Amino acid sequence: MDAEQPDISSTDDAGVVDFKAAPIRARRIKFSYPQGSMNRHYVSDDLIMSHVVSMLSSVFPEGEDFFIRSVKYYKDEIANATLRAQVDGFIGQEATHGREHREINEHLQEMGYPTRINDRLTKRALAMIYRHAPHKFSLAMTAGLEHYTATLASLLLTNTEARALLTSDEVRGLLLWHAYEEVEHKAVAFDVYRTIGGSEALRIGTMRGIHITFLGLVTVSTLASMLTDRATYNPARLLRSVAAMRTNPWINRDVLRELGTYTRRGFHPSDNPTDYLLKTWRSELFGDQGILTDNLVGGRQRRSDRC
Repeated sequence: MDAEQPDISSTDDAGVVDFKAAPIRARRIKFSYPQGSMNRHYVSDDLIMSHVVSMLSSVFPEGEDFFIRSVKYYKDEIANATLRAQVDGFIGQEATHGREHREINEHLQEMGYPTRINDRLTKRALAMIYRHAPHKFSLAMTAGLEHYTATLASLLLTNTEARALLTSDEVRGLLLWHAYEEVEHKAVAFDVYRTIGGSEALRIGTMRGIHITFLGLVTVSTLASMLTDRATYNPARLLRSVAAMRTNPWINRDVLRELGTYTRRGFHPSDNPTDYLLKTWRSELFGDQGILTDNLVGGRQRRSDRC
């Protein structure tokens, strides 16, 4: 397996980026979802959260493609060899994320979640932004959304209650892997943005727009998805799910506080330390007895060879 990778960069007092980590490499991994392996409401039998997670998953494939295009556009302007290598790793990881989420999204569609239409709407919206807005804006969007995914990833890796909601083994494994790699490459798009001379004003202004649109789009898509679900029209079931939102571990002040750090002038993703998460979860996920060892291509064979 790959050697442990710390946060990919840091900044000194003058704001100069110090690229100090080894290149990031994409893991060859595969998940499967046998027919009947997931309950209809697979997030702890919770109506609302099952639709929230499904709608978030539905935007990942096109979102990851947008991230790749936005970062790759500036690759030739990156002189630092370490950052260029990290960009290659970032692209590989994001491409794999997109592929695996397409796989589960097809399964979710078969279960009744409208993932295909949300995927198409996401593709059209992001294509319009990439085609008509300045490429630096697309990169600023990517850096900001990477902060969102890294913040949610950190929550999943640190909060046992958040993980406990993922009662489907298949979904939990997929999201733990995705979370680990989001933490691993959390600063790449940001560092590319800073390297090509992206301004603080554009970075912060873009993130403020993301705060509004992200919450709005997740809410609208979740409501639209729920309207297709017969369980939504069961008052007792719906009220029980609404009541559960009050103690939902995904909605707490720590998450909001960390998301808010991005709009501080001079912010860098390494300001929110996550080295310890990579050290803790590397063996937990990918070690000899790791949760995901059998999902790694060749992982099962390598483990049997050692026995």
